[in-house]
Amino acid sequence: MDTPIMLQKTRPCTGLSRREFLRGAAVLSGVLAAGSTLAMFAPSRVWALETAHLNQLQAETLLAMGKALYPHKDLPDAVYALLVKDMDAQVADGAKAKMVADGVATLNHQAGGQFSSLSLEKQTALLKQMESEPFFQAVRGQCVTSIYDNNMAFKHFGYEGEVWSRGGYLAHGFDDLKWLPDPPQDANPSMKS
Repeated sequence: MDTPIMLQKTRPCTGLSRREFLRGAAVLSGVLAAGSTLAMFAPSRVWALETAHLNQLQAETLLAMGKALYPHKDLPDAVYALLVKDMDAQVADGAKAKMVADGVATLNHQAGGQFSSLSLEKQTALLKQMESEPFFQAVRGQCVTSIYDNNMAFKHFGYEGEVWSRGGYLAHGFDDLKWLPDPPQDANPSMKS
């Protein structure tokens, strides 16, 4: 009778110890609301973002900071998570990592716990106190690109995005305004006699 061969479990060589990996890794996840604009276009309603350098508290604080700086009632957290993704890539640089770590620690200390658990009003008040600090300016500046310059935000806000390659705005989006009422007929110059 043949004896079974014992397979040795091998770990992939990442160059990181388990402790180093757990210290830097965070996972943000959520579900897109059924019937929302993004849920109709997304391949799945479930989303997740894994970080390589930010820990869980840092990731959650940056997400909450982005939502407080640029609040939109129905904008899903998946769009704000792009800020966390971009900041995670930036903190691979040691100087930026220290600035973000210190800024997040200060914000959570001033919050008396977790900044992300405060109300929007309290978050806004704390952020106003640190407006002139480099950490605040770095995150605020990154928010503009991360939150608004992506296809998910374009879909949410009804922006067609770049259409030059598809024939221009006359064929794509010129007359798509759904949030403004139609003008009265007498406002049309071609209808006036």
